[in-house]
Amino acid sequence: MHKEKTFLAIIPARGGSKRLPRKNILDLNGKPLIAWSIEAGLKSKYIDKVVVSSDDNEILEVSQKFGADVIVRPLELASDTATTFDAIEHTIKSLKKYNYVVLLQATSPLRDSKHIDEAIDLLEQKDADAVVSVCEMEHSPLWSNTLDETRSMKGFLSDEVLNKRSQDLEKYYRLNGAIYICKTERLLEEKSFFLEDNIFAYAMDRESSVDIDDAIDFKLAQSIIKDKEI
Repeated sequence: MHKEKTFLAIIPARGGSKRLPRKNILDLNGKPLIAWSIEAGLKSKYIDKVVVSSDDNEILEVSQKFGADVIVRPLELASDTATTFDAIEHTIKSLKKYNYVVLLQATSPLRDSKHIDEAIDLLEQKDADAVVSVCEMEHSPLWSNTLDETRSMKGFLSDEVLNKRSQDLEKYYRLNGAIYICKTERLLEEKSFFLEDNIFAYAMDRESSVDIDDAIDFKLAQSIIKDKEI
């Protein structure tokens, strides 16, 4: 609880994963991937409850072992066509009402309780209805363009960009998938964490922003965690 406001953390975790099979419970430096997000939520000063929503019995058992409450997700909400919002909405409606929902994706193991608490502090400072985490882009999108079938690079970069050093270009940020916070009533109304207004960005460092989608991402997270332990 923070300033008399209650916060529900939801970690959606389907059993199926095509690029990295069973990734939510793969061992990452001594504990299942999903455990990193569960522990981050439980260690937060402000989170009142941490819930894992899954269709998979093994994921549910592992989640309970690490201290999370669980919601069994109906199979129709675990298909490839079901959205994250569908799972979030099901979880919200299965529990008592909380003022805010905090989405913590299991694929962001390097986001910790400090990041969560800072994002909630920002929410309060801005009197915001939503906060979403971002990080600075690794490469400026101004250095990119589309290519047609000829692969011609004529006009690939504008003259303005071509004559600038990369460090002189304006900074761009991207979503990093680590933290989404939204006032519950607005989340249900707009069916998205990306509200039309009163939404702000919480900037994280790139190292903490690793989002595990495939084996390369997993190895990167392993390496970063090992370096921190040295």
